[in-house]
Formats: sequence, structure tokens, C-alpha cells
Amino acid sequence: MVERISEAEHQVMEVLWDHPGPMTAQDVTEVAGPAHGWSAPTVKTLLSRLVGKGAVTHEAQGRRFLYRPAIARADYLAGESQRLVDRLFGGRITPLVAHLAERQALSPDDLAEIEALIRELKA
Repeated sequence: MVERISEAEHQVMEVLWDHPGPMTAQDVTEVAGPAHGWSAPTVKTLLSRLVGKGAVTHEAQGRRFLYRPAIARADYLAGESQRLVDRLFGGRITPLVAHLAERQALSPDDLAEIEALIRELKA
């Protein structure tokens, strides 16, 4: 499992996941920089941290590096989801769903989707 990543690092990962093929630090800066107010050095720092954490790989191309995700979005999501459930709900899903239901955080559409998923899992 990849070391935990920060919110800013996650935003960089989203850019890499959303774009097919490798990207340069400049490419990432052009996509994510304006929305977050990040300069090229900031993006390079975030990419460097992600490489160090094993979330991103890089290869030299002349004087620049090409970056690509080392983990799939689905694998990252699975790991983060499990960490949340483990940390807050003792590894059990039922208390999480119950908590959301008690807080009225589940819409009728959410409930319908959960019911459909349960039926599918039972089949």
C-alpha cells in the first residue's frame, strides 16, 4: 500500500489519473495550477513527494521528467475507504451506513442504490 498522501498530492494524482499517458511537471502545472494557485516549483515539489511515496513513477526525457501514476485510482480509493472504515468504524461497514442514515445523509436515490447493490451481492 502506498504511504498516505496529502490533499494537495491527491489533487495532483487526480490530474495524472485523468490524463492518458505521462505528463511533465509543466503539463500538471497547466492543468492544476490555475485552480489551486500553484506555481511550477510547487507542482514539482508535490510530484517529488509522490515519487518518494511510491504513488508516482517518473522517467527522464532529456532535461525533464515524465510522470505517471504508479497506482490505479480504484486501488487508491479502496485503500483510503478501508482506512476510513477501520479507523472510524472498527473495520465494519454497517456502522458507517447506520451513521449516515441516522444523520439523514442518505437520499432516496442513495437508498435505492444500496438496496440494488445488496440484491446484486446476494444473487
